[in-house]
Amino acid sequence: MNRTSTALAVSLLLLLAQSCLAPSSPDEGEDALSILFAGDVLLDRGVRPIAEHRGVAHLFAKVAPYFRRADAVVVNLECPLTDSLSPVNKQFVFRADARWAADLHRSGITHAALANNHSVDQGSTGLRATWHHLTDAHIVPLGYGPSTAAQLAPALIAKGRLQVALFNALDFPLENWFRAEGQPDISRPTANELCAAVRLYHAENPKTRIVVILHWGTEFQPMPSIHQRRLAARLAEAGADAIIGHHPHVLQPIDTIANTLVFYSLGNFVFDQRPPQTRQSMMVRLRFRPSAPLEYDTIPIRIRQCRPVPVR
Repeated sequence: MNRTSTALAVSLLLLLAQSCLAPSSPDEGEDALSILFAGDVLLDRGVRPIAEHRGVAHLFAKVAPYFRRADAVVVNLECPLTDSLSPVNKQFVFRADARWAADLHRSGITHAALANNHSVDQGSTGLRATWHHLTDAHIVPLGYGPSTAAQLAPALIAKGRLQVALFNALDFPLENWFRAEGQPDISRPTANELCAAVRLYHAENPKTRIVVILHWGTEFQPMPSIHQRRLAARLAEAGADAIIGHHPHVLQPIDTIANTLVFYSLGNFVFDQRPPQTRQSMMVRLRFRPSAPLEYDTIPIRIRQCRPVPVR
């Protein structure tokens, strides 16, 4: 067994050991807030025929019970939702039908991370349309705004006395896409800007828990890069309670830095890639309670015919 295969096998065993293989009981009353996080959702290329012929709900049918038991469900939306064609000149260009935003909401998704390298595949027009279609479908877009400040502003999830702030950012340059201040764009701050924003928010809102959702790392690498580890340490020091990562398309390890949980990569979720390592995934459920340490469990996923299926 080679080094990569060994790392993947160890990661999977750790996930199975740490996981709850059936939906957990709903949180009691107002004293707990649970947020479920999943990886990359693609509704184009090999996934498109399934969505067109069997429906978007079919793609999420096996994980819907877990969605229903969470207060919020966050995915990384790896394609713009628009019926207009205005493709950017880049290697991989995706587009999903605008009507599928409502289907995502009906499937249980409440928040969609847009700070990734495919939200701009259909240009500014497609990006703005994605925001409108998501908000019209009652899904909160993350990591989007008309200015750098707006893009870095967190979305808040509140329940009773609990409040969680979600930051979303892209951590590498975009292919053939340039920033124009004052125009809608996704959140792509420098590491210094991101850490400063988290630090300031934490100082001004010490009782609010903070989760940073990052599109980062190197594709198909089972271990986080030195840059990922350094940035995770800086965000932990700045006040992040948890860091959720995606982009590598494969699982990467779970880590703890002081009191901060780091999930370097959740892998794919709804996706059409065929290598075995790209079809191993996980969902992460974070549970927040007043004056208590952050709790979590993981749900291992196998992707079968582009659909996430819990490992039982």
